[in-house]
Amino acid sequence: MSPVTVSRALAQLAAEGLVVTRPGAGAFRAQARTAPAPAGDTSWQEVALSADGAADLVPRSVDASGVLVSLAAPPPGVIEFNGGYLHPSLQPERAMAAALSRAGRRPGAWGRPPMEGLPELREWFARGIGGSFTAAEVLVTAGGQSALTTALRALAPPGAPVLVESPTYPGMLAIARAAGLRPVPVPVDADGVKPALLADAFRATGAPAFVCQPLFQNPTGAVLAPERRGEVLRIARAAGAFVVEDDFVRRLVHEDAGPLPRPLAADDPDGVVVHVCSLTKATSPSFRVSALAARGPVLERLRAIQVVDTFFVPRPLQEAALELVGSPAWPRHLRAVSAELRARRDAMTAALTSHLPELALPHVPSGGYHLWPRLPDGTDEAALTSAALRAGVAITPGRPYFSAEPPAPHVRLSFAAVAGTGEIAEGVRRLRAACDEVLG
Repeated sequence: MSPVTVSRALAQLAAEGLVVTRPGAGAFRAQARTAPAPAGDTSWQEVALSADGAADLVPRSVDASGVLVSLAAPPPGVIEFNGGYLHPSLQPERAMAAALSRAGRRPGAWGRPPMEGLPELREWFARGIGGSFTAAEVLVTAGGQSALTTALRALAPPGAPVLVESPTYPGMLAIARAAGLRPVPVPVDADGVKPALLADAFRATGAPAFVCQPLFQNPTGAVLAPERRGEVLRIARAAGAFVVEDDFVRRLVHEDAGPLPRPLAADDPDGVVVHVCSLTKATSPSFRVSALAARGPVLERLRAIQVVDTFFVPRPLQEAALELVGSPAWPRHLRAVSAELRARRDAMTAALTSHLPELALPHVPSGGYHLWPRLPDGTDEAALTSAALRAGVAITPGRPYFSAEPPAPHVRLSFAAVAGTGEIAEGVRRLRAACDEVLG
């Protein structure tokens, strides 16, 4: 039994109140429970949470289901094809632990940091964006999700439309809807968003922003074609709108990818692009350090919203990030992950081609951590997802990635959250059994 399984089991027992964990001492059986107190009546909240004023047209409920799909750990024994983060064996745990230890001993490490973030860390992020970006144009934020939330709140008022790629990251759709925005889809093909349709969408909606992932788009894996990059910026500039660039997996490039295109922000002197990048995907779900970069007056609005919402990212975590990216272990880690992701991608692609030929795979990305197979027309995604879970493999249905009716059924299959290529082969075998049950 692995230490991870033991840790999860203890966490579950603690959540159920059966054991008490004491750091440095161990786990102990909890005291017997006394009779439960009489339950209160919370039914009044249903009215209070739904009683919007007549002038309030913004829904107040929040749907987190699209986010929880990739955050919730599957039951023990289930192969995790739905994960959104690196498997623990791919995470730089020793390097992070050493960085955190060194950071904690830095003078002033536990003091209050600058609201915008440590200057050295902002400078490191600025160099990664390229172009003429400077540290003064970067804000350190607590993870990419937080950065996207700040960006959308800054750029669009409640009730406004916001243009999104179709399909796109469900967490971003959840952010937009929670902020009272109306996601308007713009189709994506193998070369990224279609500029003509983007221009049409801006004209039809007057949207103040377009959110995109130009590099290894989630979920399609598409890279915005060179001839489209300038077009996207020109169209947004002509519409008087911003482009929110979610550059979330630049550090998860595969070994055979070749040179990567620069971020859109690097080629934008006019402040059209609000750039989001993060360390989380390449490290650990709990290493939530990211950056927002922008030019012009919008930077002050982004800063103000972040300060109001979170004050600042904890200084020890920022110091640890500096220690990590400045250590010799960091480039070694990125090279190792790059090679391993390529091997896993190839293993999953080969297994799908061999055992599930009815799943079309028109595009195999050279970066990121997942594939986007198209299912046969008429496939019930929900039924297949349930059948797969019964067979012992967790997959992500395609429907949550579309803000409107999807053109075809899909699934997203992650190869980063599993233990290795052997588990990929077993997971595809289990998925074969689920497809036999659902597709006949």
